[in-house]
Amino acid sequence: MRKTEKKGTRKSAAMQALDKMIGEPLTFGSMINTIRETDDYTLKTFAKKLSVSIGHVCDVEKGRRGVSPERAAKWAKALGYPEALFVKLAVQSELDAAGLKYSVEIKSA
Repeated sequence: MRKTEKKGTRKSAAMQALDKMIGEPLTFGSMINTIRETDDYTLKTFAKKLSVSIGHVCDVEKGRRGVSPERAAKWAKALGYPEALFVKLAVQSELDAAGLKYSVEIKSA
């Protein structure tokens, strides 16, 4: 990180790579889809791992449905990913769906 940049204002290299890979800014749904496909889960096994229905996973991946920050944190734990990333993208997706032009930054308590 350059000294002139504030911590958390620059996308990490991994996030930039994911954006480039999927051709658009990373959303909660696109992240879930990418994780599922990259880790070779079927919709059925992925839904079972997350304790939700196949339809729910499909709706989240397609952006037709969001998840609460609490559920995002549970999914992160179940999949072995950082909770902060999942919560940030879940909240950002809710703001985007509401048409609100805000950017979310998550800091540890």
